[in-house]
Amino acid sequence: MDFDAWAGFSVLLVRPGALVMTTPLFGTPFAPATVRLGLTVLFALAVAPVVAVPDVTAASTMTWVVAREMAIGLALGLAVRIIVAVGEGAGQLAGYQVGLSYGAMIDPQSGVRNSTLAILYTNLTLVLCLLLGAHHEVIRAWLASYQALPIGVGGVDSSLGIVVARVLGFIFSGALRLAAPVIAVLMVVEVMMGLMSRAAPSLNLLVVGAPLRLPIGLMVVAASLTAMPTLISRLLPRALELATAAAGAFR
Repeated sequence: MDFDAWAGFSVLLVRPGALVMTTPLFGTPFAPATVRLGLTVLFALAVAPVVAVPDVTAASTMTWVVAREMAIGLALGLAVRIIVAVGEGAGQLAGYQVGLSYGAMIDPQSGVRNSTLAILYTNLTLVLCLLLGAHHEVIRAWLASYQALPIGVGGVDSSLGIVVARVLGFIFSGALRLAAPVIAVLMVVEVMMGLMSRAAPSLNLLVVGAPLRLPIGLMVVAASLTAMPTLISRLLPRALELATAAAGAFR
């Protein structure tokens, strides 16, 4: 048994394994482990003939190489995660404005408490990513990463902090753009109810506001969902650029 060959193939499994583990389109915590493992092995076998693996028999060398490969794979998997976070954030903002945040439930996608609209926006974003071919773009970026970032020992560039800040800003701005119609319309509704309370001080806004806010908010949500594919298609290339920049920080 050639130990060097097995060690090289084990290192080759790390980058696609981290990619599959991170990208919701390839594998989630609720997907069978055998499916995720099989997909990782297929990815590694596909690039094994063309990707050069250095000698990693030394324990210290293998540790640094594996850590770098895992960081690059996780960074590339952020491309879809960023878009999903945009959809989830938009659902949180819209759900808070409509008033559905009172009845939060456990989201099977993220495992945390999310409002109904956050779950809806998250699932729609995942479906749109599939329809727009985001999984193909992620695979292309992963294949191109072996030329830009060959397997080996490297370091962390100082640009990583800037990229992380840009990712967070992109998520917030994208979520705000996606939920803007709901926020704008319900803000007008809040102003109208405030004027009504001034005209009729005995009016209980807590009793009147919820039945008025809920149907108007849901109608605006239904109308604004038609613009969601266009916005996601515009945000997806930028998310891929940010993920590639994050991976490029591990040179």
